[in-house]
Amino acid sequence: MANEGNKNQAVGQLTPAQRAADGKKATADYEAQAIAVRAKTERLRALRLAREAAEGTAAPKRPAATKKRSANKAGSAASNLADWLNDQEKSGRRT
Repeated sequence: MANEGNKNQAVGQLTPAQRAADGKKATADYEAQAIAVRAKTERLRALRLAREAAEGTAAPKRPAATKKRSANKAGSAASNLADWLNDQEKSGRRT
């Protein structure tokens, strides 16, 4: 029985060192993957920009969004949120 206690204690002493080594390895793997992703992104961006320059077209620019108001909403009684909420409350809806 005393031998089993010593064995468990030895395993307990090695575990923090193993955890630290595993943590360092995992961090290094994570950082290496992040570096690879950034390098791949830079390479693909350069290829896309070169292709667009060769085609003579830039990325299409989005036009500014224009607000369109419908005629129905302008004439309705619930023209803003507060009115709509009050109307819902009066009709028995719980919010």
